[in-house]
Amino acid sequence: MDSFEDQEHPPITELSRRQRRVLGVLVEKAFTTPEYYPLTLKAATNGCNQKSNRAPVSSYSEDDVEEALDELREIGLVTVIHTDGGRAPRYRHWMRKRFALSEPQLAILTELLLRGRQSLGELRSRSSRMVSIDSLDQLREELAGLQGLNLLQASGSLARRGVEVDHNLYVAKEGMTLATASADALDEPASPRPARTPSPAPAPVPATASDGRIDALEAIIGELRTQNQEFAVEISSLRDEVQRLEENMERLRSELGG
Repeated sequence: MDSFEDQEHPPITELSRRQRRVLGVLVEKAFTTPEYYPLTLKAATNGCNQKSNRAPVSSYSEDDVEEALDELREIGLVTVIHTDGGRAPRYRHWMRKRFALSEPQLAILTELLLRGRQSLGELRSRSSRMVSIDSLDQLREELAGLQGLNLLQASGSLARRGVEVDHNLYVAKEGMTLATASADALDEPASPRPARTPSPAPAPVPATASDGRIDALEAIIGELRTQNQEFAVEISSLRDEVQRLEENMERLRSELGG
C-alpha cells in the first residue's frame, strides 16, 4: 500500500481508531487553519474531541493523543518540531512523504479518517471545505486513484448511484469491509424466507401527463439536495471558524500565562 520506497518504515496497511483520529486532525488543520499549524499537543487534543466534523465524537485525554502521536512517529506519519525558547513541541503530519496523493485525494482520505463511511454527495461537500472538488465526476476520478493505492473501499462500483465509500485502513478486528457487508445485505438474507406464490404481473400503466410532473418533482428534489449540501459546507466552515477562534484564545491564554 505504501506509495514510496521507505527503508526505515514498514508499509502502512492499518491504523487504530485513535491513530486515525489524530492523523486526520493534523491533516485537516493543515488545510483549514494553516496559521496555527503545526499543532501543539493541546491543540491536537482539542481537534480530536471537537463536536463538528467528527463521527463519533471522542473524549481523548492529552496522554491518549500523545501516545497516538508517538505511534504515528514510529511509522513515519508524523514528525515533531521543537521550537526555540523551550516552548511546547508541535506536530506535523508526513502523509505526503508516505503516500503519493493529490491534494483532493488527501482531503478525501482525511474526511474518511474523521467520519468513516459516507455517500459520494456527503464526501464531496465535506472534502470541499479543504480542497475544491468541482463535480462528482472529479470525485470519482480521485476515488479511483485511492482505490488503486488500496486506501479506499466501496459498497459497489463508483459509477453506481447510492454507492458508499470508506477508507481501507481499519484493523482486521474492526469488522467486515464495505464490499462484504454489501454482498451480505444483497445476497445472503439472515434467515431463509418461505416460498411465496408469484403474484401476477401488474398491467402496464400508460404514460400520462403525471410523468412530466414526476420528472419536475425529481428535478426540484435534486436541486434541494444540492442546496442542502451547499448549506452543510457553509455551516461546516462557520464551525471551523469558531474552532479556530477558540484555539486562538487558548493560545493567547497560554502565552499570557493564564
